Amino acid sequence: MSQQSSTLITWQKFSRRWGGQWLFSRVVSHSAPYFATIRPRITALEPGLCEVRMKKRRKVQNHIGTVHAIAICNLAELAAGVMTDATIPPSHRWIPKGMTVEYLKKAATDLVGRAELDLVPAFDEARDLAVPVSVRDSNGEEVVRATITMWVTPRK
Repeated sequence: MSQQSSTLITWQKFSRRWGGQWLFSRVVSHSAPYFATIRPRITALEPGLCEVRMKKRRKVQNHIGTVHAIAICNLAELAAGVMTDATIPPSHRWIPKGMTVEYLKKAATDLVGRAELDLVPAFDEARDLAVPVSVRDSNGEEVVRATITMWVTPRK
């Protein structure tokens, strides 16, 4: 990739400083306000990888005291979207096209969502990009597995 995305450049500047991960996460949440509901904390970002943490708190719990499904889906979509934005060249854009989700066990603790591509593809023509996301609890156990399909196209 000849050029880095503005998202990745911003992350590299912010993340080196004290409070930078928090500030970067707030900027992302401000640009897509529905993500603010989970109070995400982006902790790792590079081409092909994004890791996002969220705390279990009352506002993201369901009636049985575990993290509710939509909050977990928000976490997965955020990780996949930020990873995609940091991975594709500036000459391209993306939009989520679909999501499949497997709920593997109750999410009873803080969570970490990790979007990671085994191989970063070449981006030339329009294409689907399947982004796998693993959501794990504080014990390292996978609670949700998702695949988010991104539609990646050259900018006009």
